[in-house]
Amino acid sequence: MEVVAYLASALIGISLGLVGGGGSILTVPVLVYLFGVSPLLATSYSLFIVGSTSLVGAWQNYRNGQVQVKTALLFGLSSVTTVWLTRKFLIPVIPHHIASFDHFQLTERMLMMGLFAVLMVIAAIAMIRSGKDKTAESVAVKNPNLFKLLVFGVGIGLTTGLLGAGGGFLLIPTLVVLLGLPMKEAIGTSLFIIALNSLIGFSGDFGHFQIDWVFLLKITLIAIFGIFIGGNWSKKVDSRKLKIGFGWFVLLMGIYILTKELFY
Repeated sequence: MEVVAYLASALIGISLGLVGGGGSILTVPVLVYLFGVSPLLATSYSLFIVGSTSLVGAWQNYRNGQVQVKTALLFGLSSVTTVWLTRKFLIPVIPHHIASFDHFQLTERMLMMGLFAVLMVIAAIAMIRSGKDKTAESVAVKNPNLFKLLVFGVGIGLTTGLLGAGGGFLLIPTLVVLLGLPMKEAIGTSLFIIALNSLIGFSGDFGHFQIDWVFLLKITLIAIFGIFIGGNWSKKVDSRKLKIGFGWFVLLMGIYILTKELFY
């Protein structure tokens, strides 16, 4: 089981390198089900792992001229602020026992993993649909809707802060549709925004959790190793077919987690 857990950790980075998003959706389930980490602590660890891995991926893309730094900072302002506030003030007040309905008890673990499973299903559908879209590039948007950017930034920040997922599956279509970025630039810029959101969000956890740094750095290094593998493989495989296949895998995982937490 330990070997499977470490292989799954590498898969986080590989998927980020291959499809530019979606890898972070695996981090919390890997930590909770394979390493036995509690869900809230897993969201904290996930922010550090995903943030560090995405930063390496963003640097690779930046060297190839595929990161719009100004766009990332503009879009990331609202999302980063939301992530930090969520981690600093919302996460610490979530109780272990939330509510009871007859014989059904809603716990913190059930809420977090249930929400995460729903997020996985939404992410999977988004990946499958975008993988079937054969439009390679987008036209530049002269006057992007700043209000929509703000709203999307807050929404992605809340998702990242609450569940520890980077939100790449939300970011990439937002950057393409609202800002008209070409797909390759959207992927690179998305990784940079994810890195900012996740690492700054992780700083909001200081004092709330006892961090096992040896374990955390070990998993992070494995994931970073994976993103180099994924980046090399992405040059040799059809990214659309890969995204569809990965989307179906995430969909099945989401359904499994939702079923397990609600009925078992």
